[in-house]
Amino acid sequence: MSDLVYVNGAFVTRDEAKISVFDRGFLFADGIYEVCAVLDGRLVDNSAHLDRLDRSVAAIDLALPLARDALIRVQKALVARNGVAEGLVYMQVTRGAADRDFSFPAGATPTLVAFTQKKQILDAPAAASGVSAISTPDLRWARRDIKSVALLAQVLAKQAARRAGCAEAFMVEDGLVTEGASSTVFIITRDGEIVTRPLSTALLPGCTRKAVLRLARETGMNIVERAFSIDEACAAAECFFTSATAFVMPVVSVDGRMIGAGKPGQATLRLREIYIETARATAE
Repeated sequence: MSDLVYVNGAFVTRDEAKISVFDRGFLFADGIYEVCAVLDGRLVDNSAHLDRLDRSVAAIDLALPLARDALIRVQKALVARNGVAEGLVYMQVTRGAADRDFSFPAGATPTLVAFTQKKQILDAPAAASGVSAISTPDLRWARRDIKSVALLAQVLAKQAARRAGCAEAFMVEDGLVTEGASSTVFIITRDGEIVTRPLSTALLPGCTRKAVLRLARETGMNIVERAFSIDEACAAAECFFTSATAFVMPVVSVDGRMIGAGKPGQATLRLREIYIETARATAE
C-alpha cells in the first residue's frame, strides 16, 4: 500500500492512520466499502462505483460524511500524492465509534478512510495465461447486493482457492453459481451466448459487469442473463470473471476440469481488449 492515507478529513502517513477500537466497522462489520481501479493516474468507472456506494449506505441507513464531489477530490488527491499510475483506490465508511451495542448508536460520527494501492492490471500475466478456479458453497448472508465490509465468507473462499493453487472461488447455492468470491462470473456457450446470472439480492451488482455487458451488446454479442451450474461452466467454450481490478479475467479450469481448449478464448480476450480501450478513454 502507498504511504498516504485519508482518515476522517486528514491525509496522514500509513503509520499515523488509526481509528478507534470501538469503531463499529471493527466490532460489527457495520460498514460499506468500494474499490475503484486507476489507469494512467485516472479513475475507472468511478461514477458507477459512487452510485453503488450511495445505494449500499442507503440500504443500511448510513450517511456518508462527505458529498460526492468531496469524495472525488479525496480519491484524486490520494492518486496524485501517492503517484499511482495503475492500481486502485479503496474507500470504507462505517457507522463510527461508540460503546458496543447492537442497535445504532445515537450521535455517532461516521468513519471514512481511503487509501491507494499500486497494482499491475493491464499486463497482468494471469490475463495472458488464464487462471483456475474452485467451487465452494455460498455461505454469505442474504443481502449480497450490499457491498458490506463483512467479508469473512469470501476470505475463507479465497483462502481455499489459494490452497488449491487457484485465483478465484466460484460460490454455489442450490446447485447454481451465484458469483465469484470477489467477482462476477460469466460463461460463453458453444453457441456463442455470453451468460451471466441476473441481478438480485443474491449477488453484487458489479460495476465492471455492467460495463462489459454494455460493451458486449454494442458489439453485437448475444447476452443471456440466467443462472448456470459448475457442470455447465466446465462444458462451456469459454469462461471469465470481471471485477474492478481484474477487468476481464479468463478462467481456463474449474475444480481441475479444463474449460474449452484450456487457454483464454478469443471472445474473452476481445472483451478484455475493448473494456481496457473504453476504460482508458473514459477514466476521469
